[in-house]
Amino acid sequence: MTLPSRMLLVGCGNMAGSMLTGWLRGGISPDTFTIVDPYLENAPDGVRLLREMPDETFDAVQLGIKPQMLADAAPSIRPVLTGEATLFSILAGVELSTLSDRFPDAGGVVRVMPNLSVALGKSPIALAAEDLGEAQKAMAEDLMTPLGQAEWIGEDTFDLVTALAGSGPGFVYRVIDALGSAAASLGLDEAQAQRLALATVEGASALAAQSEHSPAELARRVASPGGVTQAGLDTLDADNRLVNLMTDTLRDASARSAEMSKEAREST
Repeated sequence: MTLPSRMLLVGCGNMAGSMLTGWLRGGISPDTFTIVDPYLENAPDGVRLLREMPDETFDAVQLGIKPQMLADAAPSIRPVLTGEATLFSILAGVELSTLSDRFPDAGGVVRVMPNLSVALGKSPIALAAEDLGEAQKAMAEDLMTPLGQAEWIGEDTFDLVTALAGSGPGFVYRVIDALGSAAASLGLDEAQAQRLALATVEGASALAAQSEHSPAELARRVASPGGVTQAGLDTLDADNRLVNLMTDTLRDASARSAEMSKEAREST
């Protein structure tokens, strides 16, 4: 694997912290990482924590600060991005062109969109870059391997993939809660209904991930004509209501991501 020997994390909030957990869980040495964060109380064992930018260079630098802080923070970050150093950004809405303008000496720039399941190595991860060298591309892919399934996408689809892969867990949680709440409204004990809903989704997701069949085909296979499952599926499928609901959900989330990109361009 092609991994950075020294990686700087600028900001280590919930998402960056979850990524760090995933990297350490995946076997990357703690001494690979240096964190610069004035607010983080402590770092995992073996990971160096600093309050200010060091006078050093790194193979890779990840931005995990708030997007609106980028303009003020960029001057202090530029000196560590020299030579072949690759810049990774998890800043929502901040586009490649903005990052390249702010950090012209970076060896490469990669936008990254994960979700919090990176801590378990189970996140979809969207990657976008322009004119990235093969060695840097290999490093980006290898660096994401412990965190989940990485996909290279065009930046023009980043807002939609943000809605699907970045915000998607929130939508799935709503579905789990809705299953449990529906069962409770029909007479099942509420706590029991939520436990059963969660276990159902967990098992179905694990099976779908391992199956050679698509989720649509799995649904067909578990439903007998005229049976219980088919009766429920008929309700979900009536007037294409479930697909329409998910389409509206992703459209609205994607539109908000696009708005945030515009706000980021104007503020950075």
